[in-house]
Amino acid sequence: MTKILIADDEELIRNLVSDYLAHSGYESLTAEDGEEALSVFAENPDIKLVILDIMMPKKDGWEVCREIRKNSNVPIIMLTARNQEFDELTGFEAGADDYVVKPCSPAVLMKRVEVLLKRQSGSRSLSVYTLDGLKLDLDAHEVWINDESIPLTLKEYSILSKLISEVGRVYSREQLLDEIWGFDFDGDARTVDSHVARLRTKLGKWGQNHIKTIYGTGYKIE
Repeated sequence: MTKILIADDEELIRNLVSDYLAHSGYESLTAEDGEEALSVFAENPDIKLVILDIMMPKKDGWEVCREIRKNSNVPIIMLTARNQEFDELTGFEAGADDYVVKPCSPAVLMKRVEVLLKRQSGSRSLSVYTLDGLKLDLDAHEVWINDESIPLTLKEYSILSKLISEVGRVYSREQLLDEIWGFDFDGDARTVDSHVARLRTKLGKWGQNHIKTIYGTGYKIE
């Protein structure tokens, strides 16, 4: 059974989300603060998705997200009452894949969980892309540059996979939003820009040399 970690300091929220996950066939693991969330995650390497509240005791959701991202590309959903643009951008910068504002429909949250899990499993194939020292293995879901593993978030990995699958093709911001975030995503093109900027930084010189911005349109790899 697919394991999902729910970290929230409100017991009512933990129980509600756990119940809906159980009805959808998922196994829930829960934590009431940030430190417990990291402990549960470390003890269960087969966790497939994490749902994080932001305002938690001991370690907040942003910090937990950053710690998880040091070693894992597991999909992360930020579930929070904070609805300011700054909070959403901070969540994405920490490595989150989605951002859901409370109160939200449990059915919508379950659909977002389903989409992220399908997107992660659907990215697996037997294809390996290589370009100028970079290797992207879709089967292993990993990226290396000159044999050094590069940790990426699921969104960063998806962007790189999309761009490198057709070197030279320009993908518009709108295409990347629709294909990677989904048609129901409420954000705008700045979300794509911030993710590409972080991807380029993580890939270092390779990213600077190969990920090109087509001003007014989108991005390509050359």
